[in-house]
Amino acid sequence: TMSSFRKALKSKQRDHKERSQLGFRKQLGLLEKKKDYKLRADDYHRKQKTLMALRKKAMDKNPDEFHFKMIHNHLKDGVHMLKPKEETMTEEQKKVMRTQDIRYVEMKRVSEMKKIERMKSELHLLDVDEEKKNKQFFYVDSKKEVEDFDLAVHLNTVPELVGRAYNRPTIETLEKKSIVGAVQPQSIKKLAKQRELQYLRLSQRIDRENKMFVISQKIQTRKDLQDKVKKVKVCEETGSAPAVYRFEAKRKR
Repeated sequence: TMSSFRKALKSKQRDHKERSQLGFRKQLGLLEKKKDYKLRADDYHRKQKTLMALRKKAMDKNPDEFHFKMIHNHLKDGVHMLKPKEETMTEEQKKVMRTQDIRYVEMKRVSEMKKIERMKSELHLLDVDEEKKNKQFFYVDSKKEVEDFDLAVHLNTVPELVGRAYNRPTIETLEKKSIVGAVQPQSIKKLAKQRELQYLRLSQRIDRENKMFVISQKIQTRKDLQDKVKKVKVCEETGSAPAVYRFEAKRKR
């Protein structure tokens, strides 16, 4: 069949092998193969195309074209060097700008502090921590009174309100006055969610105020470093605190 004939023909064919370097030419190194020549040729043609493109760009260039680098650069030993820019601001002007930055940050910080105080006055900081930090002690005269002690009777309120640290009316108040505010469970849950959101905003504002305070301290430190006074760094700058320097005591006239 045709397939067996092809197999027989393929078996008779010999694989082409490129010869190695001749014995008397070993001092010339390895004999270049076709794949080596192909890499060298591709690299040569790539470089020729680059040179041709650069030659065309140079021919099409307008000699009267203006570039800003003609002003800001200069040749030094055949190398383009950037001209140093002249200082347009003095040290005193820099200090004034630092002072303005500090004033702006302080103004924003004071505004943030006022908002924090207003939110604290509205929220009264109720239920900020579930754990009660303060304890209340009651003193009795005998052990029998300790055994029969009833906290609700002593506080003159209902047992359901004993665990509250705030808004704990007495029994007379509950009998004489009507309850003002949300009574339904859904309304109470909604108000609790709103209060939690307000506390979250308050904590964010407190963090923002602390960050502004750190920023103002860092700006003040950089402003103080501009003074030509001997100083030694005591602590490195961190994300929550500026660097600390010890300045040489200098007597002012």
